[in-house]
Amino acid sequence: MGKITKFGDDGEEVTMKETPTSHQPETQDDVSMADAGEEGEEGEEAYEEEESTKVRLLPGSTPTAASFEFLEENHTLGNALRYVIMKNPDVEFCAYAIPHPSEAKMNVRIQTYEGTTAVEALRKGLRDIQELCDVVSDKFLEARKDFTEKKATASA
Repeated sequence: MGKITKFGDDGEEVTMKETPTSHQPETQDDVSMADAGEEGEEGEEAYEEEESTKVRLLPGSTPTAASFEFLEENHTLGNALRYVIMKNPDVEFCAYAIPHPSEAKMNVRIQTYEGTTAVEALRKGLRDIQELCDVVSDKFLEARKDFTEKKATASA
């Protein structure tokens, strides 16, 4: 995991630890891939930079209460992420909003109890959704295979 370097209102550099590597703000004032400790081949780096603007930490966040902005996301991820994050017993509050229908942005607000951070809760929520999708995909592929096998034996 990398670190995030933000700049406060007075221009002073502020660093937050334990930030998902997917968080790379789109403004130049924030962290670049090199600052986050990400290194790779040229092709990988170009892909990571493109991927890096997907999530950013919004100003005014604290370790236990943070707002994140997701680009090119909508209610599909927002509602699933909110649901999964709220299942975490360390999370006090989680909500999402689409600021305006004409903008492809989604904001997620997470507040946690002491002992964990909002960034950790977001990371766990995204990991849990990925694991859930993997299970659904495996079950679907298995059911499709069974269906095609039964269809093939029935027609033979």
